[in-house]
Amino acid sequence: MAIINDPNIAQQIADLAAQGVIDTNDIVALLNDSLPAGEQLQAGAGVTTGIYKRFGEFDKVNAKVEVVTTGLWTGDAGSLTSFYTSSTQAAQSGDYYFDVYSTDPATDSSAEVQFGIAYGHVNGSGSISLQNDDNSTLATKATYAQYRSILLDPTDDKFSFENGSGTGVDSNSIYAITVNRARYREKMDAGNWSLTVSGSNGVFTFIDDSGKKFGDTLGKAGRVFKVVSGSLNLGTENEATVNTTTASNNEGYGLFYPDRGIVILNPSAIADTVGTVITWSSGVSLAGAEGVDAEYRNHTRMLQAIQNGVDFQARRTENVSTQHFFVRATNREFNYSNNPTYVNDNGDFAESSFETDPQSYITTIGLFNDANEMIAVAKTSQPIGKSFDKEVLIKVKLSF
Repeated sequence: MAIINDPNIAQQIADLAAQGVIDTNDIVALLNDSLPAGEQLQAGAGVTTGIYKRFGEFDKVNAKVEVVTTGLWTGDAGSLTSFYTSSTQAAQSGDYYFDVYSTDPATDSSAEVQFGIAYGHVNGSGSISLQNDDNSTLATKATYAQYRSILLDPTDDKFSFENGSGTGVDSNSIYAITVNRARYREKMDAGNWSLTVSGSNGVFTFIDDSGKKFGDTLGKAGRVFKVVSGSLNLGTENEATVNTTTASNNEGYGLFYPDRGIVILNPSAIADTVGTVITWSSGVSLAGAEGVDAEYRNHTRMLQAIQNGVDFQARRTENVSTQHFFVRATNREFNYSNNPTYVNDNGDFAESSFETDPQSYITTIGLFNDANEMIAVAKTSQPIGKSFDKEVLIKVKLSF
């Protein structure tokens, strides 16, 4: 849409109307006198040489929403098999959590955080106490309290995990896996993630129990699913398999919050199933040390078990709003190019045959608002030939 700033236009149109019969060609000619080249209106059945065209009533389809699911990790990868930490981050805030990368940040400057892992204890066990160090920050207590305030209702003091009878069992400690916000974007795809953990008892895979449902228990943090031992059965027509919902100590494995990108694990149940961390000579338990004489950084144990499992699969899902624009070029439109090589120095066609049969190639489409500002650009996969004997219809999809 072009803006006309000629104050005499209204009077000139009124003068035409006063004559009793209005010739539309006269109005077009009047407007074109005030419009710059390339934005002028077409008169009669002549040839269109401008580069702009207003969308018609049926050329736009608005308010379409599409559900898009992609791999969650960097590069839209669906599986993460390498896990690195940063010595710099560990030195600064390692008492609270570790950032986990898919490549080594010490050698790859473009390495991106994939998720964070932390250990929390309601009383601060696993961190040095104030009795032992006046400068203690009680990192595990702070971590537990933080996730409790984010995920639990105000009346809940502790995380609880259902036993085999469906009764919630309070847990003083948790492992928290928090996917980086840039990775899960809108939400993680429930029923489409799996975490493989390895220990002295073998290799175990944990998933959520959502199956093919779209919702479950709703809490302060949105949807909540239980973490169970099972398999996604990817690559088959079978639904996910749930092996066990609790460990042999009759405690649930954890909770999954897809709208927050957070997995909360029960250290007691994980340790009971997986066993000890096999790469540590002391065979430390995944339940975590509960001493208060040092910073034990129990999340190191869980990270080691994940590194040994060598597979964290996850996908994200987004509701993407889309608009569709149908760009129509009739046989008499856009047959001439604005490329300066289309003509020679004398203003004649560089290709003499274009005098009777002009041709052009469409490679780019620009979308403009009413203020004549470009808001989007679409590129065709290959040049599209255009001439008087060809009409073109291109659908442009704008997602946001």
